[in-house]
Amino acid sequence: MKPAVKVTITGAAGHIGYALVFRIASGAMFGQEQPVILRLLEIPQSMSALSGVRMELEDCAFPLLHDIVTTDDAAIGFRDSDYAILVGAKPRSKGMERKDLITENAKIFSHQGRAINDHASRDVRVVVVGNPANTNALIAAANAPDLDRSQFTAMTRLDHNRALGQLANKTNTLVADISRMTIWGNHSLTQYPHIDHCLVDGKPALDLVTQDWAVDHFIPRIQRRGAEIIEARGLSSAASAADAVVDHVHDWALGTPEDDWVSMSVHSDGSYGIDEGVVFSYPVTCKAGKYEIVQGLDLDEFSVSRLKASEDELLGERAIIQELLP
Repeated sequence: MKPAVKVTITGAAGHIGYALVFRIASGAMFGQEQPVILRLLEIPQSMSALSGVRMELEDCAFPLLHDIVTTDDAAIGFRDSDYAILVGAKPRSKGMERKDLITENAKIFSHQGRAINDHASRDVRVVVVGNPANTNALIAAANAPDLDRSQFTAMTRLDHNRALGQLANKTNTLVADISRMTIWGNHSLTQYPHIDHCLVDGKPALDLVTQDWAVDHFIPRIQRRGAEIIEARGLSSAASAADAVVDHVHDWALGTPEDDWVSMSVHSDGSYGIDEGVVFSYPVTCKAGKYEIVQGLDLDEFSVSRLKASEDELLGERAIIQELLP
């Protein structure tokens, strides 16, 4: 049997963490031949709830789950981790300014970045889920100077999956029939869901939908889907977010399908004119634990303006926490 993969999850007793741990332990993330060790990290006041999560994991008797570590100590939580999934973050409370939220989370992700740098595997792969995810990933990477910044990503796979579902519904097709979906930019209202290069059962998506639908319905629907779910459930997305984490790490670790790509927020290398100082969602292909930004896609003036708006927002977020970056 293969050596177990060590996976750290922060905020593991929260709604997303709870939905996520059972998927990982069942083999959904790394496949049915890959054992895992879960390192579940929480804040001290949530340790009782975390012990209940551990009990349920034990009661599931997952054959692939070789060990469970529960802790509120980051040094223990990130020790020798192969994958770090940073879910826990300070939520926005009533009356809190976005600047205050970014600053408070900067402190959390600075600490976690240093802990990853000091204790995780040198080949660790990090995905940031806690919002503002793109800027939190930038902060964590900046505080891990011994690691390559390409090892830090943020999740826009939930937006990507939402876009697949909406296009499948509109075209009366299956999600499996759709390829080359793209989410550009920040995981925020400035994100740009983009179907100009998308194929539906081998046909251009724009041959099956109107431009008005793509611009006036599809884009705002994906941008605001999270708020729509909160209004309906009274709670934010949890199961779909956990599923997106599984998809993000699965494809990063095991590779993307041939002739297709996925959306990941990664450190910009200047592609498509985006500043290299931000974490930006691009279309990427993955192979053997590495990702590459898809190059050479034609972007019209409207698309360029949407990318620019998201870049400007990310640069504004970076300016807020600039003094906290090493």
